[in-house]
Amino acid sequence: MLFASGLIGPSIPWTDILPLLILLGGTCFLLLIGSLVPNWPRHGYAWFTGATAAAALVANCVQWNNLHKEVGRSIIADAIFVDRFSVLASITVLGAVIFSSILMSAYLQRSQDDGPELFALFLTAAIGAIVMISANDLIVLFLGLEVLSLSLYLLAASNRRREQSQESGIKYFVLGGFASAFFLYGIALVYGSTGSTQLFANQSLPQGIAQALGSQVAVNGNDSLLLIGIGLLMIGLAFKVSAVPFHVWAPDVYEGAPTPVTAFMASVGKVAAFAALLRVLLVGLPQRVDDWRPVVWALAIATVFIGSVMAVVQTNVKRMLAYSSVSHAGFILVGVEAAAHMRGDGLASSMNYLAIYTVLVMGSFAIVLAMSGQQDADTALTDFRGLAKRRPALALAFSILLFAQAGVPFTSGFVAKFAIMKSAVDVGSYALAVAAMVAAVIGAFLYLRIVVSMWLEEPESSEPLNVATPVVLVIVLAVAFTLVVGLFPDLLLDATQLVRFAPR
Repeated sequence: MLFASGLIGPSIPWTDILPLLILLGGTCFLLLIGSLVPNWPRHGYAWFTGATAAAALVANCVQWNNLHKEVGRSIIADAIFVDRFSVLASITVLGAVIFSSILMSAYLQRSQDDGPELFALFLTAAIGAIVMISANDLIVLFLGLEVLSLSLYLLAASNRRREQSQESGIKYFVLGGFASAFFLYGIALVYGSTGSTQLFANQSLPQGIAQALGSQVAVNGNDSLLLIGIGLLMIGLAFKVSAVPFHVWAPDVYEGAPTPVTAFMASVGKVAAFAALLRVLLVGLPQRVDDWRPVVWALAIATVFIGSVMAVVQTNVKRMLAYSSVSHAGFILVGVEAAAHMRGDGLASSMNYLAIYTVLVMGSFAIVLAMSGQQDADTALTDFRGLAKRRPALALAFSILLFAQAGVPFTSGFVAKFAIMKSAVDVGSYALAVAAMVAAVIGAFLYLRIVVSMWLEEPESSEPLNVATPVVLVIVLAVAFTLVVGLFPDLLLDATQLVRFAPR
């Protein structure tokens, strides 16, 4: 008792973790209502989930406003960082939750299901993603990764009537378990080499990984273990961002999962994993940049090319968009490599790309959901033939979103790709910039293929195509964002230029 009474826990600034508390409260409420009020209106779950995410988003916006340029802080015994990097990434995640809950409402209405647990899983996944984004400790990062991953496994397998959904959930679970094991073993090796799991410690003792690697105390005796540990950490996160060659799960899982879930995992999973990767490499391991930067360079080259080439040969639109997301991961890795030079706009361009990519993914998969039919299975390229003759407004919206993903000027996608390539050129990574441009040209063929099918071919069905109002709302917002950012890029670029890690 005397020993226990002498323990002093870390102080918790509750206002700094208010977004997490809001999401946790919303999750508990959804599960409680789903258990006690089984006849609650379906759309009520979606709107409550969206309202919860919106409240957390407002709390993050207040945090953003309170954080001055290049100023942040660590909280809860240096386990969590609160800085503009984590706040902007969290805002992106919460925006994806709002869009996904709206799409899920339309999906469940069409299939006549209730699914309160699905909306609760959206919120738990967001909690895991925000913990990953903010983590300053590898153990905390792993916990966030597992909360996010377990939620996504269940969401992927949530369509109990479709065998392909069950298969995608099991495949994602098995391969994701291997990736988590690699990541956890990497934590063990890094800890064995440096004596810490904290990326950066603001206190003198105990020191963090960055201080251990930057001190005069040599770790050469454990250098091989450290390098293996760094490699295993990168493998675990590369799986989550679907970087080549750790991307093989993505096409099958994206195709089999319910379309709103596909949109959610393609956006939230990537944002969280890339944010974690950037923080681990740039905050915890800047002294070993010469060891991990060539790996990022190779991953970027392989990912942009293989993602673009494989997307071109697909005949299913969801698989096309899956390989397209692999290619997008390659572009973001170009920004990560530029950020590794510790100068230029690599960090800002990466966050800019993630925010724009999230909106494009939501809008694109909203249109796929509108086309996918009662069983969510009509996603072949042939199902999109002649869409302009059936629903010209829908075809126009999809064309705008596809052109944006291709990087056509006056769209948000052009802003994202230009910023990434400029950041690579600014730091002298000319080979990466050229590779990204060539991959963008290859990828453009994929998007033109879908556009040609919609506008120049005859429809296979003359049945009227009804689009639910929630889906229309997401499509309109995504297209509006794409055009506004394309015409006024400074609106987003100025915000991402303010992104900095907490002072170290």
